[in-house]
Amino acid sequence: MQPDFFDNRAKIVKDDLVANIAAGDRVAIAASVFSMYAYQELASQLECIDELRFVFTSQTFTKQRPAREKREFYIPRLSREQGLCGTDFEIKLRNELTQKAVATECADWIRRKARFRSFEGEGRMSGFLDVEKTEDNVAYMPFDGFTTRKLGCDNSADAPDVTMRLDASQSRALLKQFDDAWDSGELHDVTDAVIDGITAMYQENAPELIYYMALYRIFSEFLDDVSEDVLPNEGLGFRDSLIWNKLYDFQKDAALAIINKLETYNGCILADSVGLGKTFTALAVIKYYESRNKDVLVLCPKKLRDNWITYNSNVVNNPIAGDRLQYDVLYHTDLSRTRGTSETGLPLDRLNWGAYGLVVIDESHNFRNGGDSASEDRMNRYQLLMEKVIKQGVKTKVLMLSATPVNNRFRDLRNQLALAYWGDPTGWSEKLRLENDIETVFRNAQTVYARWSKLPGEQRTTHALTDMLDYDFFEVLDQVTVARSRKHIQRYYDMSAIGPFPKRLPPISKRPKLSTLANAINYREIYEELDSLVLAVYMPSSYVHPSKMEKYAKMGGGGNLTLGGRETGVRRLMTTNLLKRLESSVCSFRLTLERVLAAMNAALKTIDDYRRGLASGASVADGDLPGGFDFDPDDESGFEVGGATKILVEDMDWMSWERDIEADVDVIEVLIAMVRDIDPAHDAKLIELCEQIREKSQGPINPGNRKVLVFTAFSDTADYLYENVSAFAKRELGLECAKVTGDGCACTIKAVPPHMQEVLACFSPVSKERDVVAPQLSGCDVDIVIATDCISEGQNLQDCDYLVNYDIHWNPVRIVQRFGRVDRIGSKNACIQLVNYWPDVELDEYIKLKARVEERMRITVMTSTGDDDYINADETGDLEYRRQQLEQMRDEVVDLEDVSGGVSITDLGLNEFRMDLVGYYRDNPDIDRLPSGINAVVEGDEPGVIFVLRNVNSKIDRDGANHLHPFYVVRMGSDGSVTHGHLEPKAVLDDMRLLCRGKSEPDMALCRAYNRETKNGRDMRREAGLLRDAVASIVDSKEESDVDSFFSGGTTGFLENDIEGLDDFELVCFLVVRPRC
Repeated sequence: MQPDFFDNRAKIVKDDLVANIAAGDRVAIAASVFSMYAYQELASQLECIDELRFVFTSQTFTKQRPAREKREFYIPRLSREQGLCGTDFEIKLRNELTQKAVATECADWIRRKARFRSFEGEGRMSGFLDVEKTEDNVAYMPFDGFTTRKLGCDNSADAPDVTMRLDASQSRALLKQFDDAWDSGELHDVTDAVIDGITAMYQENAPELIYYMALYRIFSEFLDDVSEDVLPNEGLGFRDSLIWNKLYDFQKDAALAIINKLETYNGCILADSVGLGKTFTALAVIKYYESRNKDVLVLCPKKLRDNWITYNSNVVNNPIAGDRLQYDVLYHTDLSRTRGTSETGLPLDRLNWGAYGLVVIDESHNFRNGGDSASEDRMNRYQLLMEKVIKQGVKTKVLMLSATPVNNRFRDLRNQLALAYWGDPTGWSEKLRLENDIETVFRNAQTVYARWSKLPGEQRTTHALTDMLDYDFFEVLDQVTVARSRKHIQRYYDMSAIGPFPKRLPPISKRPKLSTLANAINYREIYEELDSLVLAVYMPSSYVHPSKMEKYAKMGGGGNLTLGGRETGVRRLMTTNLLKRLESSVCSFRLTLERVLAAMNAALKTIDDYRRGLASGASVADGDLPGGFDFDPDDESGFEVGGATKILVEDMDWMSWERDIEADVDVIEVLIAMVRDIDPAHDAKLIELCEQIREKSQGPINPGNRKVLVFTAFSDTADYLYENVSAFAKRELGLECAKVTGDGCACTIKAVPPHMQEVLACFSPVSKERDVVAPQLSGCDVDIVIATDCISEGQNLQDCDYLVNYDIHWNPVRIVQRFGRVDRIGSKNACIQLVNYWPDVELDEYIKLKARVEERMRITVMTSTGDDDYINADETGDLEYRRQQLEQMRDEVVDLEDVSGGVSITDLGLNEFRMDLVGYYRDNPDIDRLPSGINAVVEGDEPGVIFVLRNVNSKIDRDGANHLHPFYVVRMGSDGSVTHGHLEPKAVLDDMRLLCRGKSEPDMALCRAYNRETKNGRDMRREAGLLRDAVASIVDSKEESDVDSFFSGGTTGFLENDIEGLDDFELVCFLVVRPRC
């Protein structure tokens, strides 16, 4: 036969093959791809041949698969295998959904006529097709793929696809080459694998498989985040480190993802929930960067010092001492210092601040107000960190640790992330592929939050907020945060390796009265008296003569606040401090009243001395925190900048000031008289606590465990409780007691030193490894610890199973953090108990009283941590909102992300689906082999179809609104309505998740009913209509011509691209939702 030339335009290869293939011929093909649609084009001819031998010229369908990380081999092979059921150029044919019939015919023919073998490696033979006839040979070359495009059936290519028909001698030479390879023993027989691949197109599929296939196609890049080519350099040996081998799998996943994000974006927030070991995860990241010879700085609050100092020291209780970590540790407050030596031993005046390649910020939410509290002439800690550490010297990466990076101001998150992009958002926005710059993204998010916060309580849900937020915001969260809740870990990781979390028993609420005395004072009466206090002693600038105001107008000691603004803050702080102390203990309240009274008497004496001429130039200090007070640390931290200002008495209307102070003195003296008789013998709350400890000791909730951890916000209360509880516990129950506060420690066991680490080691000897840390204290077991919030974070105390909140902290986050000391991974307790002590008033009345005082004390501008503003500052008087939070805390033990009305970043991204995929892919890596176009049938109350589409023309995504692009998910109702459009991907995926997870087998009854209705897939007119509406909702095209035939057999006008956009979508998979018959 004479050579010939085919351009697949004027002359096509298929026509020549139809003319030349005859009964009894044998066909040999060497190519990279075999498509069942090419088989369909030549089905009549191939049915008559004796056999077909096919050699994959590059490794395909063999059992030995290249590692996913070896992308240069993995991705091409995956494409070749998926091409079996249609290549990227055969989307139109696959979208006809006739693949069920085509696949059935093709698989049957292969079983009877064909054999497939494959080379190992890439490009081992040139592609050709040879027809071996009795009297002659006919060969076609080049023939890189047995596809409809190569046959000339698809003329959509821009350039001609040229193929030559060779003469007989050339054909015989190619056939000999083929035969030699076929018989060489080097090829792998992959016929069964090919049949299995085609069978996947017509078998009934489990709903769960379709769900995970959709996730794999959409989020496969997420799996790449843990691959060798984009993440840690394995050559550094970090996986052999001690710290790495102490991590649980979920912590290893986090560490790898963090390193990837640090390398890509220079910053990341680790926002795992309380009790999930963020410190150890961060230590693994530190080890990696130290292995790369980077200097590392850890910035932490002072109370967490020991958490970090332990692991970089050569001490017996350092379980990873062999890793020889060398990071520096400084307190947050050290940033403001320029002289002296830090408590961790670093010379602050000579420190090379710009040398750190990695900065780890523990409790990074302490920096979330950014530069708001700075002044023109003095930078705050946030600005010092940015200028001294991050912008200077070497390129710095920033890892932030916080269980509460977002509360009610999305600007809080922006300020933290700005540390990663060094205050220059332009390049970062481009890396994140955002439509808007990062500043606009957060500004828009805050606008949405403000609108959401004004919704009625029942409508103010996380789901509602999610629907309102711009998708750019989700993109930021997905790319630069790692945030898993305990629920995530329990659901997606092997809990047998981690150990179960203890069961949370329903919380116990106690509402003791103030006193056991008859006709004693109650909370309500004290609240009302407190409300009449003016606290003028803290507001001297309000009494400055107008003519002297200019002299003090700009004085504020620093910050953006004027002197008057700082005074207002101090007065409000003192007001709320009194209320918090009343809720803590009568003793603490009385001590505070006495200190306030002393301050008032001192001011009155200064005025009196001036009046009598005994103090020329007398002045009063103003605008700074009053000394001698044990403030809630959350409040005190608001005064990081500034200081006292001196106001001359002669510049004041001192007589009016004196009058108002004297009025306050009268109120204070009344309050002191009200509580004078409530001593320990009549303190109803103290008595209740002692009885609670007795009950627990005599009836432990876990066998033999008599430990109790009591939290209070104030050292005064802790001192009072320790004095009285320790005596009771020793005398009545034989229990040992200890106290841990920021001011010091104490213990009833004389052998135990009064230091935090030794006390806690004796209280929780297993979790604190006492036998290693302090073997000399073996047998010195502490049963009760009374502590302030100095240990509410970063401490592992899970030997204990019983936690008492002696006062309800005004910040619900603090309550969750306290319970996180015992509610942790690795607890040996089957169950744990939370006990909350509330004021003895009805909840609604308590809320109103608190709201009234809180409205007077808001210091949102001054508070650097923002913690007390967890409840939105714009929601003044929103009592329903507050009631929901407190009711929830009263009735259940909540995770941080579940605090009512709060915003958790685990609620706002697509993390749940990514985590679903990670778990499934670990056990089912072959999901990447599934062909496009498959479907499943699932039972549901809302019938319709969920379509998962892939756009193959980026022009369709004109507005950039779909951040899953090039993937689109749409849920259609059976009536043609769009239940959830492509701009609601989370809602669609949530639906798929709900419908499919756990359904690992096809519902054969539903499948049979569906197949009867659709005549085994041949009559898909209903689906045609739904797909038409789904695609129209994406491309905004209302053309309907020829779409009804989209799912029917044969080529249609639709396939000729008559309607803009329809040909640009590949149907990845679809889920048919139908009611039970």
